[in-house]
Amino acid sequence: MRVKDSATSKNTIAVGSPTGTDTGRRAAAAAGGTDRATAPEANRGGILLAGLGVLAFSLTFPSTAWGLESFGPWSLVALRTLLATVIAGGALLLGRVAVPDRRHWAGLVVVAAGVVIGFPLLTTLALQTSTTSHAAVVVGLLPLTTAVFSSLRTGARPPRAFWAAALAGAAVVIAFTVQQSGGELSGGDLYLFGALLVCAAGYTEGGRLARVMPGWQVVGWALVLCLPLAVAGAAIALPAEPVRPTAYGVIGLVWVAAVSTFLGLYVWYRGMAEIGVPRASQLQLAQPLLTLVWSFFLLGETVSAAAPVAALAVLVCIAATQRVGRAR
Repeated sequence: MRVKDSATSKNTIAVGSPTGTDTGRRAAAAAGGTDRATAPEANRGGILLAGLGVLAFSLTFPSTAWGLESFGPWSLVALRTLLATVIAGGALLLGRVAVPDRRHWAGLVVVAAGVVIGFPLLTTLALQTSTTSHAAVVVGLLPLTTAVFSSLRTGARPPRAFWAAALAGAAVVIAFTVQQSGGELSGGDLYLFGALLVCAAGYTEGGRLARVMPGWQVVGWALVLCLPLAVAGAAIALPAEPVRPTAYGVIGLVWVAAVSTFLGLYVWYRGMAEIGVPRASQLQLAQPLLTLVWSFFLLGETVSAAAPVAALAVLVCIAATQRVGRAR
């Protein structure tokens, strides 16, 4: 596998990498290593890029709630994907990016199904009945879920303390959702848990592919794969669902399309390539709390006292998994 990855890294010079050295550094960082000669600069730049990605993602749920003021859930996801594909396709054309090798397409399909279609659709359906603050706490389990998928995919064996903290975080989230739902899981909660699974799979494959090609190209080609579905979905959903254009609705659509689906993932994957997946994932721990802030100020939602407490508990549990993972 190391020989294959090395060979593939050389090929990425033709699809947007400035030099072979830069490609090697990105691959080493994504695998958890660093280049000592450029570590301080790469750390600062990578932390900034990944942090911008987290900031973009933290506004996804409030923007989706705004979008639902003007569009139905199926229409919103279809239009979101269409607009993002136009942006990504234009970037690929302007960059004259070569089509990925055949061996990468299976992974790109997983990214497309999980990050481009599955997560946006399931969370949009959930937000019809769930508040953004509630959804933010549930999705706070995403770093843990991604760790599980990554372990299964790569064969890594984290220590028992890692999984103990992961299970504690899962218990907090399940207890929160059950308490907020009056003793049982609601349909919105089931959508959110499904979104966790498909997004974790997409993140895992995207992180793996970002080791052999620039992250924005991973997102771009995944979006291109979804274009036929997006066109068909828009053609079916728009006549069937009411459309009531408002300023907030259009802003929400543009944000989730241009920022959450493309630009946010672009800086996120670049940040992962610079500082490594484990360190980047730690920055995402701030996402639930940021979303709670946005839901209060932008949507005027009343945040229950349990929500920030649960969010903080989840952050503690996830931070423990990251610390144990680094210490190993």
